[in-house]
Amino acid sequence: MRRTRPIDTAPRGGSLRRTPRVFAATALAAVLTLTAAACGPEEDGAAGEPSSSAAQSSDGKVVIPDDLKDRLKEHGIDLDQWRKGEWKNWDRDTWLREAKDFVNPIIEDLWNPDRMREAQKPPETPVAPDISGDEGVTDPTPAPVRAVNLATPYHDAAPASGKLLFDGPEGSMVCSATVVQDPAHPGKSNMVWTAGHCVHAGKNGGWYRNIAFVPSYNDSGMSTAELEKATREEVAPYGVWWGQWAQTSDQWISQGGPTGGQGAPYDFAVLQVAPEKGSTGKSLEETVGSALPVEFDAPAVPEIESMTATGYPAAPPYDGQKALQCTDEPGRLAVFEQQPTMYRIGCTMTGGSSGGGWVTEGRDGKPALVSNTSIGPVTAGWLAGPRLGEEAKGVYEAVSKKYAGR
Repeated sequence: MRRTRPIDTAPRGGSLRRTPRVFAATALAAVLTLTAAACGPEEDGAAGEPSSSAAQSSDGKVVIPDDLKDRLKEHGIDLDQWRKGEWKNWDRDTWLREAKDFVNPIIEDLWNPDRMREAQKPPETPVAPDISGDEGVTDPTPAPVRAVNLATPYHDAAPASGKLLFDGPEGSMVCSATVVQDPAHPGKSNMVWTAGHCVHAGKNGGWYRNIAFVPSYNDSGMSTAELEKATREEVAPYGVWWGQWAQTSDQWISQGGPTGGQGAPYDFAVLQVAPEKGSTGKSLEETVGSALPVEFDAPAVPEIESMTATGYPAAPPYDGQKALQCTDEPGRLAVFEQQPTMYRIGCTMTGGSSGGGWVTEGRDGKPALVSNTSIGPVTAGWLAGPRLGEEAKGVYEAVSKKYAGR
């Protein structure tokens, strides 16, 4: 018998209990109905270690490091022209694909309230509503679980959650993301967890552009009409944080596709972020007051009573401006026989909720992130997310070690 229960989304301590409680983690997201928010020209390439896209001077101002300028020049990109709109050029030569070519120069005030509000384009092609005929271990399709509104202010209910904004060839898009702990900087993390397809288009494209994280977007849950008159501080009360460095799995870059679930079991990514307006002396974790641990050895499905996914669904009947969440007992989904089995829950959230973190009680009795929204059908009956293993742990540790001395 499937079970749902009220959700306590604020992180807190406590001892491990026999019956786990569930906690919400993220918010938002870009394309839950498939594994890629946008696609681009066919191009070959291998994955490797990305590098930084921004740094800060001693006075707190954002500066562009020389290695980023050099990489832009290698691809014929002028930084000044990029900021003036050259980033809108998505042809084969300028859509950088290789992991080492990740670049994300900060363009101040690009994400103004209007642009943030209007960034809600979901993908056009979903996975099949029923993929029970796949090869591998798959449980019956779960019954839909009605998404409910996250209590306001969102920061009190899910302080680690936020919206991820980015640009693709088809326009501005959204995903969700979660502030996660950084082993190299305890209590001072600038690390954010999201889906791989929220930062990279997969086998047919490259890195998305102008990637920025907005913690507790629309914190007070204003209506769309109210948001049209809202200030940037009201829309983004904890600031806008730009991706300095993004890393996703080699499998997503080489296999990830916009339809059919290709690459979905490896659809995760980690970013290091920096404040758009320069350093205030506080990390992202200190600014929002929360960062979730990530468990890479979460229990198998039968041992987990329920998981909670949080997001900002944007396809009808939703408008992408408010956070919702679903809680359900997870089942198993094997998209491809030779790939890892994914978690799956019933949920009515529509396109616009990809990348949102899935949270359950960890082995220490505290809330932990164990997955993120990757795929789901356009009929919005369920969501699926990767079960985080060695590949995900490797991405996470690489991002942490890259900035360990900074």
